[in-house]
Amino acid sequence: MNETLRDNRIELVRASWKELTISISEVTLSDEGQYTCSLFTMPVKTSKAFLTVLGVPEKPEIIGFSRPAVEGEDVTLTCITSGSKPAADIRWFRNDKEVQGVKEVNATGRSFTVRSTIHLRVNRNDDGAAYTCSVEHITLNSTPHQVTEVLEVHYAPQVEIVHSLIVPQEGQYFKLECVSKGNPLPEPVLWTKDGGELPDVERMIVEGRELIITTLNKTDNGTYRCEASNHIGTNSDEYVLFVYDPNALTPHGPDHALIGGVVAVVVFITLCFIIVLGRYLARHKGTYLTNEAKGAEDAPDADTAIINAEGNHAHAEEKKEYYQGAARNVVHLKSENLGFANNYALREEYVRCIM
Repeated sequence: MNETLRDNRIELVRASWKELTISISEVTLSDEGQYTCSLFTMPVKTSKAFLTVLGVPEKPEIIGFSRPAVEGEDVTLTCITSGSKPAADIRWFRNDKEVQGVKEVNATGRSFTVRSTIHLRVNRNDDGAAYTCSVEHITLNSTPHQVTEVLEVHYAPQVEIVHSLIVPQEGQYFKLECVSKGNPLPEPVLWTKDGGELPDVERMIVEGRELIITTLNKTDNGTYRCEASNHIGTNSDEYVLFVYDPNALTPHGPDHALIGGVVAVVVFITLCFIIVLGRYLARHKGTYLTNEAKGAEDAPDADTAIINAEGNHAHAEEKKEYYQGAARNVVHLKSENLGFANNYALREEYVRCIM
């Protein structure tokens, strides 16, 4: 006890026959250990206590990235923190999303040094990405130590031409914009037409990334190319311009030739209908003849027609009866099915007319 009290950081706060109290200022890991208190009474009373000291981790540091990376390169980021006891935990975040690292713990005296490493093959999407190392420990409560490294990645330009008009016409104002992305940013861009320089610098004006044609005409037709470069590489995009004649795009009046053709077809069909109707009416006008009465069309009445018709006179009564029965059938047909019969005959004649 006397030996311990020699440390100026240790102060005897209270001393009595019943209690001894000390305080330790600026506690370090070396203060950890077993402390013994003795009261010299009869008999002597002794009590022991073990002091555990927690090591607060130092603020972390990210190493391994000290210059701009080039797209496609492999990059290693390592986060280091020392002095923690017990060993601290390290977590990585890319922007706000956690990524997994490889953790390594080494004992250094009474404390620990903790490392966590992530390996990246960077691309243009990593340019500007913030990688944060977060150190968590029981001594930090809910406020971890953090350090952030923002990546800078150089990559070749990416080029796209945006046009101001969907259907460019003669006499219009027209603009092409060369949208280029790259790191470093490509400045300036190069405009060409059909593989050569712009032919009309008075009407074709380049302003930064934009190509402006003040008044379009047919001579502006061709392939326009925008090229952007930086020290990483070169890229380009092309746009094929076709200038339309405004008059060709104006809606026309009715097509008289088409109307004339339709009228001619209607007239032809009407004439065919009239011819068919006339033939139909002519065919059904006059004396009714049966198959048995061929050649008897001059007979004054039905009885005489049957007698004069082909065949034996002995069967005259039979023919007369048959004719009369057929006549009744014809009358019956005309009274109930006249429309169907007429339509059928009319269609037959109409088909013949068309053919």
